[in-house]
Amino acid sequence: MTASKKADKAGVLAAAPTGEAQPLVAASDSDWDGARLRTMRKNRHLSIQQLADKVGLSVGMVSQIERGLSTPSLRSIRLLANALDVPVSWFFAGSQHAEAEHIVRRAQRRQLKIGTAGAVQELLSPETPGGIEIYEILLEPGGSSGNDLYSHGGEKAGLVIEGKLQLSIGPLTHLLQAGDSFRFPSTTPHRFANASPNETRFVWIVNRQAQQPS
Repeated sequence: MTASKKADKAGVLAAAPTGEAQPLVAASDSDWDGARLRTMRKNRHLSIQQLADKVGLSVGMVSQIERGLSTPSLRSIRLLANALDVPVSWFFAGSQHAEAEHIVRRAQRRQLKIGTAGAVQELLSPETPGGIEIYEILLEPGGSSGNDLYSHGGEKAGLVIEGKLQLSIGPLTHLLQAGDSFRFPSTTPHRFANASPNETRFVWIVNRQAQQPS
């Protein structure tokens, strides 16, 4: 492991434990694994150029992401998942458990750490195929989904658990605090960021199959 990789791991903060709940801590195998992206791209019979065109990234950037030389933003991960027609959870580390068809135990959550985004994202929904994905996202101070707004099909909703979340939906930017919730069509360009000097934690729900009103 390189020195920069070790420094990246050291920079990930854990959420303060509440009651008997376990804190969000990035496991050693939860870093971005570009090989999974490369495997799925080849399974979809796409060249790097074709995938880059689909997500609006340069060929060089997609190549670096596949080789693990660059870590994508949360925005880029979502766009890559949509382009490959897989849920974001497909990129997460973890293994199948006996209850995984319907139940997710806290200690068995699959996790993805995006150091460059200052985020740890945990999968709350079961691993079985479905239209709804549920995540718990921990943002460090300064963490965000990326610099640019993005959009795709479906619908999103969520609940702020702690901290302050800056949520941009189209031309409007909202400041949400613990207990505030939201829902909006994913076709509207959007972006989120930690608006607190401390960690912000929220539930993020994605309905990939939601039908938009005509």
